[in-house]
Amino acid sequence: MKVLGLTSLLSIAILTGQSQSSWKFDFGTQRTAKGYTAVTPNTKFSNETGYGFDLGSEVQAIDNGSDALTGDYITGKKPFYFSVKLPDGNYDVHLILGDTKGTSATTVRAECRRLMLENVITPKGKQVTKTFTIHVKDSLIRDAKKNVIGHVKLKTRENEYLHWDNLLTLEFNDSLPKVCAVEITPNAKATTLFLAGNSTVVDQSREPWAAWGQMIPRFFQPGIAVANYAESGETMRAFKGERRLEKILSLAKRGDFLFIEFTHNDQKPGGNHLDAFTTYKQTIKEWIKEARKKGMQPVLVTSMHRRNFDSTGHIVNTLGDYPEAMRQTAVEEIVPLIDLNAMSKTLYEAWGPEKSIKAFVHFPANTFPGQDKALADNTHFSTFGAYELAKCVANAIMSSDISLATALDPDALYDPVAFEKFYWPMSGFVGSTKPDGN
Repeated sequence: MKVLGLTSLLSIAILTGQSQSSWKFDFGTQRTAKGYTAVTPNTKFSNETGYGFDLGSEVQAIDNGSDALTGDYITGKKPFYFSVKLPDGNYDVHLILGDTKGTSATTVRAECRRLMLENVITPKGKQVTKTFTIHVKDSLIRDAKKNVIGHVKLKTRENEYLHWDNLLTLEFNDSLPKVCAVEITPNAKATTLFLAGNSTVVDQSREPWAAWGQMIPRFFQPGIAVANYAESGETMRAFKGERRLEKILSLAKRGDFLFIEFTHNDQKPGGNHLDAFTTYKQTIKEWIKEARKKGMQPVLVTSMHRRNFDSTGHIVNTLGDYPEAMRQTAVEEIVPLIDLNAMSKTLYEAWGPEKSIKAFVHFPANTFPGQDKALADNTHFSTFGAYELAKCVANAIMSSDISLATALDPDALYDPVAFEKFYWPMSGFVGSTKPDGN
């Protein structure tokens, strides 16, 4: 992983400041299509070239002959990673996947395990072109003239994250990933969906943890960039104090969205505590005002329940008056509301106390490398649970008057699925440290 300090980021900001129409990479052998850059198994990432295979990727090239662009490809037996140095902004990523002589199955994630394409299968001899829109960020805050005026105060662990480093890192995964080409094009007109929240929203960096914010990109068509600025352990007060909200507002344009979901940590005593019906509501209203100044559409999201059942199999509310305070604020400010709190209650109770364990990080010792103790976390989600909550959010958008509804992927399924039918090829990054917050 590349840990970049402020000085390094400033240097990268200067180096990448020049506009470029696109970055086009032909994966496979040295036999390269016109206008493309050759990417072979020996193309390792370096700051000098600004692109290449990264994070210890082990890959091989297969050449079937015929067309230079589609006749060869890169594959690997384990997840492999390709990074490109890019400035802050939104980009369309076009991929050619498949094999002119065989089958393929490819899942694509980006940055910290952000799900972009899910189990794309091509039959023998067939290939497919897929496109998604993605947000790339660094920790620098710039004014309207692109002058650096400050930076987000990152936590120490965030230096290891893949989404603050001015690189777009793509993870190619699944049972038989085959990548023929990658093209990256800036998309300044893309609508950006900014997410502000805590560990239940953040792009969790390591298996087995996940959150709905890193699953929701899969449900949108190209043209929508999900910009997840959530972080574990955050309160609204801390989020603003660390200049995360300022970073969002510095990038936002008219027509963008700001989804706000906080509660789990705001309710706790201490210096960042907010009282549900007073300071919590007041702070939400302040954020709504700031978003509207930028021409953004604020959307409030009530926090999902923790996994806490009573003896009759019903969910116990551990979030106090905060969800209700947010509902009231939505009415008072005439802001769209996604009531994830209510939806999660229905979902958890439908699963019941036993089946719902699969949606949370509950695993016996030694399930994952380096995990010598059992994991039993009733706040944070497994990949399955995060995916199902993302479906809840997508459903709520689809049935609302939020204009994002028309941008949802019509091929995506929004009905809950059984854990046994959920498919998730595990990432190469695994950890046993519980995220901040509970």
